[in-house]
Amino acid sequence: MSLIKSISGIRGTIGGPAGDGLSPLDVVKFTAAFATFMQRQQPSKRLKMVVGRDARLSGAMVDRLVVGTLMGMGIDVIETGLSTTPTTEMSVIDHKADGGIIITASHNPKHWNALKLLNAKGEFIDAAEGNEVLRLADSDEIRFAEVDNLGKVTEDNDAIDGHIRRVLALPLVDREAIAKAGFRVAVDAVNSTGGIAIPRLLRALGVSEVVELNCEPTGRFAHNPEPLPQNLTEIAAAVPQQKCDLGIVVDPDVDRLALVCENGQMFGEEYTLVSVAEYVLQHTPGNTVSNMSSTRALRDVTEGMGYSYAASAVGEVNVTTMMKQTNAVIGGEGNGGVIYPALHYGRDALVGVALFLTNLAHRGLKASELRATYPEYVISKNRIDLTPDINVDNILRQMAEKYKSERVSTIDGVKIDFADSWAHLRKSNTEPIIRIYCEAHTAAEADALAQRIINDIKSIS
Repeated sequence: MSLIKSISGIRGTIGGPAGDGLSPLDVVKFTAAFATFMQRQQPSKRLKMVVGRDARLSGAMVDRLVVGTLMGMGIDVIETGLSTTPTTEMSVIDHKADGGIIITASHNPKHWNALKLLNAKGEFIDAAEGNEVLRLADSDEIRFAEVDNLGKVTEDNDAIDGHIRRVLALPLVDREAIAKAGFRVAVDAVNSTGGIAIPRLLRALGVSEVVELNCEPTGRFAHNPEPLPQNLTEIAAAVPQQKCDLGIVVDPDVDRLALVCENGQMFGEEYTLVSVAEYVLQHTPGNTVSNMSSTRALRDVTEGMGYSYAASAVGEVNVTTMMKQTNAVIGGEGNGGVIYPALHYGRDALVGVALFLTNLAHRGLKASELRATYPEYVISKNRIDLTPDINVDNILRQMAEKYKSERVSTIDGVKIDFADSWAHLRKSNTEPIIRIYCEAHTAAEADALAQRIINDIKSIS
């Protein structure tokens, strides 16, 4: 059993003895710590927070603990119930709330859950803020409200529909073109809240026919919930069998978007953002951002259109921070996370779907034909398991020194940019491993580069 505290929230496994995993005691403790942190930012104000959750089996239990704790802290709660991560983020903005908590373990298996913490902008709190929440959780500084000052709860049953309306109102979303295209689209929502949001969005966009796979939000995931090719064999077979123009796959909290071409081949999670960015840049001059472990294809497309690309450290909050610094009009992560600031600063599969379908309709191409228009790259993902006594920071320093004649960045591990490829080495915050991502034009070249980097590290360690 595990409990992991990081920049992306508090996540852990459900069940077992107290102190082992994400127990009810931990849920209360970290929720109260976050509430205390937020109250100290505005000590004279009665706060209001939004709470939403995905459909995983432990969601209702954790939700009741979170809502009850916030009430106990004297905070009013807007409960969105079964929702999505981007919907909850937008609800914070729409309700002018002071923050929010999303109850989801994203792509983790069903026995995991997590608390993801939002500020008043509907964005994830940063590392320094997260560290203060962790400090408060282990302190004796938390004070609960007196009985006359307990928080109250109101329900927002319109959150997903409100989100969809906001997506449809975007100038770059062309419902008329999508409806005219007569698309037939399959959806795999892995039995979570994407099964509520994505089919509803597609019908609102005018998609002619929606084929639903695993769309009942039971929380009993039909397959591994991470939207990787090896987990998507069902929809890969169904798309050509059902004569669909596209397959859409989301993770349990609907912030990652993977696409399947009409022939059953993967469009590629890395290329979701590339395609959407190309469409946005055609109509909105500006820059792009993705994290350092994302495909170089976004840089190629951006610079080919005369704009600037920047790479941030891994992590959504790092991407959004750099997007603001560089005035990026589109950005995200290579795991299928599209961030479109014209809507909000958060990975959002709903806006990704709407922009992608608009682009596909305008181009008049099959999905596989559209994919073929982009620069071809392949990423090889590897790891090295290390013994606890090995100094990982020293290894990374020596690797940066070894390749100092290349373009090297050390803002997040070590990123080495070669002429036609790159390697990114990052240490894990939770276990003694080094993650090694390498990209090149072919799988063979990417694997060869990865092996070269692995051999270099082994020679050092």
